[in-house]
Amino acid sequence: MEANNQQNNQNTQEDVGRLRQVRRDKLSELQAEGRDPFQIVKYDQTHHTKDIRDNFEALEFVVPVDEDGKAITVPLSEVPAGKIVSLAGRMMSKRVMGKASFANLQDRDGRMQLYISRNDLGDEAYADFKKMDIGDIIGVKGFAFRTRTGELSVHVKELVLLAKSLMPLPEKFHGLTDTEIRYRQRYVDLIMNEDVKETFKKRSAIIREIRNFLADRDFMEVETPMLVENAGGAAARPFFTHYNALDEERKLRISLELYLKRLIVGGMERVFEIGRVFRNEGTDTRHNPEFTLMELYQAYTDYEGMMELTESMFRYLAEKVCGTTQIPYGDNIIDLGKPFERLTMNDAIKKYAGVDFDAVATDEEAKAIARERGIEFEDRHKKGDIVNLFFEEFCEKNLIQPTFIMDHPIEISPLTKKKPTDPSKVERFELFINTWEMCNAYSELNDPIDQRERFAAQDANAEAGDEEAEHTDEDFLNALEIGMPPTGGIGYGIDRLCMLLTNSAGIRDVLLFPTLKSLN
Repeated sequence: MEANNQQNNQNTQEDVGRLRQVRRDKLSELQAEGRDPFQIVKYDQTHHTKDIRDNFEALEFVVPVDEDGKAITVPLSEVPAGKIVSLAGRMMSKRVMGKASFANLQDRDGRMQLYISRNDLGDEAYADFKKMDIGDIIGVKGFAFRTRTGELSVHVKELVLLAKSLMPLPEKFHGLTDTEIRYRQRYVDLIMNEDVKETFKKRSAIIREIRNFLADRDFMEVETPMLVENAGGAAARPFFTHYNALDEERKLRISLELYLKRLIVGGMERVFEIGRVFRNEGTDTRHNPEFTLMELYQAYTDYEGMMELTESMFRYLAEKVCGTTQIPYGDNIIDLGKPFERLTMNDAIKKYAGVDFDAVATDEEAKAIARERGIEFEDRHKKGDIVNLFFEEFCEKNLIQPTFIMDHPIEISPLTKKKPTDPSKVERFELFINTWEMCNAYSELNDPIDQRERFAAQDANAEAGDEEAEHTDEDFLNALEIGMPPTGGIGYGIDRLCMLLTNSAGIRDVLLFPTLKSLN
């Protein structure tokens, strides 16, 4: 079987090689005749396929017929100016039938059937068309009409080759199905799979509507550094790089938080950023080393205000982008229309694991319970770390419908305000949908003395071997000493949000160019 597969692959490569040579020969012939398509610098594209579909009644030109009911050839100069359309795109199919042919042109918005005849183009131009290949980029000029079978089409009066495709597209009936090739050759994936293109159109709409939603709430969009001395604001391993001009080591940012908070100190009050962050971690269906994060910070509110904003924004996005708050994902229907459930982390553990950590007094008692339940932990872990491990093991898999998990242990939240009623916990929540963490939010810590102590604890964790621990950021502490108002802050994983709203199985399906292992 393996030998057969190898032989088939070799035969396929040889076939592709022959087809490529044929196409190169056609290009050479055109160039020798002084008709190199790659010398064309522009084309007057007046319409897209969607324009014709949406405005067909206004654009349609009814071809006159003679006494026998046969269509009369009408020169383009006699077609009313308002009826002339000019399309450009990739030829995806063609069917030559003697003096007349049909083809399909694909542009940004979809496909359109073309009717092409020798009477319209003339003998030479029609012969050129017959030599064209599937995948070639063409421009056509003509008018919209319906065929006898009622199919909306464009009657082509002029046709020009704009770019020669030298590599054959995948076989039309099977398309591009190999996921590895799809991710590596996204340009071919977008050509062959219309649903893929729709996913990325929807992703663009999601980000556009996020900006619209926040603009209505008076947020300012800003940009902050990607190359940083101290990669703080999250628990993650950074990527390192070298800044040649200064001969200094730099890191790629893992979060947007600490710079955005500096802007709150500066009096901007409501800021957000949508940008790439980089975390030196593995890949799976929900993780990519570089991904899109949005963080926002609002002065004079807390994590309750962030819950209201989040619930309102998710509902708004569903309605604007999907047209409904009932979102299908896999076998589930996610209901973004009803109020999101709220549980403290300890209450969630009590609900799904049967352990009440509010009744656990010491780190050793928590570790003993972890041993009984088969939860692995490290010697340095404290009660709060054990609580988080229990939540990850027993709770996350049950959180399908939107649920805010609130009041996290202080040990895992170094940048968050303590709860006044229980200093072992902080005013923090994470939103879970479909078992995924969708966002992470705090009542932000603005006490510089408390923040320095928590940075010191993180430094100790780093010295103990925690590669994801944060480090003391002296400039950020200086900013806090200048004074930061009470603030609510939140970070959203944009890629996971896009996965949810597009019903995509993995993060690579919503990243145009996901990180892949080199083929070399």
